Amino acid sequence: LPEYTQALQKGRDIRTRLNQLYLIDGELDQEHYSRALRLPNNTHPDVPIGDESQARVVDFIGQKAAFDFKPRGHVELGEELGLIRQRHLSHVSGHRSYYLRGAGARLQTALQNFALDTLQQRGFIPMVVPDMMKGAVFEGCGMQPNAQRSQVYSLDPARFPDLNLAGTGEVGVAGYFMDHAVNCKDLPVRTVCSSTCYRAETDTGRETWGLYRVHHFNKVEMFGVTADETGEESSQLLEEFVSLQKEMFSALELHYRVLDMPTQELGPPAYRKYDIEAWMPGRNCYGEISSASNCTDYQSRRLNILYEREDGSLQYAHTVNATACAIPRMIISILETHQTKVRHNLLTLAC
Repeated sequence: LPEYTQALQKGRDIRTRLNQLYLIDGELDQEHYSRALRLPNNTHPDVPIGDESQARVVDFIGQKAAFDFKPRGHVELGEELGLIRQRHLSHVSGHRSYYLRGAGARLQTALQNFALDTLQQRGFIPMVVPDMMKGAVFEGCGMQPNAQRSQVYSLDPARFPDLNLAGTGEVGVAGYFMDHAVNCKDLPVRTVCSSTCYRAETDTGRETWGLYRVHHFNKVEMFGVTADETGEESSQLLEEFVSLQKEMFSALELHYRVLDMPTQELGPPAYRKYDIEAWMPGRNCYGEISSASNCTDYQSRRLNILYEREDGSLQYAHTVNATACAIPRMIISILETHQTKVRHNLLTLAC
């Protein structure tokens, strides 16, 4: 029938047009999705506005170590005691790498166990997380693994498509809760994980030597998932995490300060972020040893992290993360703060 032939041709024309529109739709979706990924979270009204120079000191803990001699840096101390090796590694592991041996290796294990034990006693659930994850998890956490000069290491795409090495345990724990709903009676969920972190650390000419800025390190990370009923739950959890950080760093007899970081230092996910900087006598300056961030629902909306209310409805959760112990920088702080003139005493301390 002529009507059938006409309808058949019309169907082919529609299919051809749809195929063209699908391509345009895909291009538009990718364009706007890429733009949306760059949108940051809102910021807390009390956050200082500006760059790093506007950071507000909210607390000073402890006293600077006093010496009757010129304090030495951690590399010199570590090499003398046989704890650290960073020289002559270009043929082994390249730049910004290191070995810990003897008491140095034991110190790393002791610090990890100290942080894990402290947090497990406070009800944190210990976790072991993958080091390699899909790009969508990084994007959901507010990171862009495929961006130019990204800090994220990507595996060979020919063999492992879309797999990247995590720079923090936060990514692995967030991925665990991805596309998941937690019952409101179980909130807040407090987790802690110890993982190896990998960061590209582009060569800026700063900290080219020592353990302060390296390509791989072990870190103990806190991660919390909480409700959003009053709007204050995640802020309260952030303060709890910072209190725990202060407790652990004070137990190690470090002098440090807590900073309320300004807008330009927050990063896209953070609604509010506190940095803790310890005094490092060998470097004669404060150095960041940890941070804690309230990401509100920024990550949960991207990763579809939900919680179920008592009436059965679903609501986006809030997420909070904080560093419990970044091993290399803790080793710097401990060695430089507690050094003595006597080699034997320092070795005993390190053990």
